[in-house]
Amino acid sequence: MSSAHKKVIVRRMLGDTLAGYLPLASFVRTRTSERDRVVDLLDLSGRVVTVSLADIKHICYVRDFNLNDPIAPERLTRRTFLARPRTEGLWVRLTFRGPSSPSTEQEILEGLAPLDATILDDAVNDAGLFLIPPDVRSNTQRIYIPRSAIAELQLLAVITTPSRKKPSPGAKTTSLQEDLFRAMTSSQRPN
Repeated sequence: MSSAHKKVIVRRMLGDTLAGYLPLASFVRTRTSERDRVVDLLDLSGRVVTVSLADIKHICYVRDFNLNDPIAPERLTRRTFLARPRTEGLWVRLTFRGPSSPSTEQEILEGLAPLDATILDDAVNDAGLFLIPPDVRSNTQRIYIPRSAIAELQLLAVITTPSRKKPSPGAKTTSLQEDLFRAMTSSQRPN
């Protein structure tokens, strides 16, 4: 098996789970005959199982399969951040599509989406979104949520690292290249 394939737990919209292996990216493909987006999951017995993207609630990249836990093998216990995240990214909150009866509460999940162009990789094809879960020490390291499973998506904050202090206007700044040039020319001068 290729090292590019990672352990995943696929949670379907009906609530059941599938364990297997998927690559980290580019695993969604379109069937030409039916115009349906599918995921080819390599299951634990070595067979390829084709699952429709419309049937998937989320795909969790996990450390361990935890197959002895039939209810929550992905061990995604905390679904929201306790405080503002410290890691750089887009802090988002999404609501899953599901039963719309007034007695059932819709399921919410928060996470950090990448703060670079990779967020658009699957958004171009309207396929889904990768998130880092609120508790990175849990079994789930990364989550893929298909667009068809999202009922609502909110951007809560843009988390960035503090940038360098900007020089005051009019202050002379030297670039690293100028410093290097000065150091080279002074060391090459004859004594």
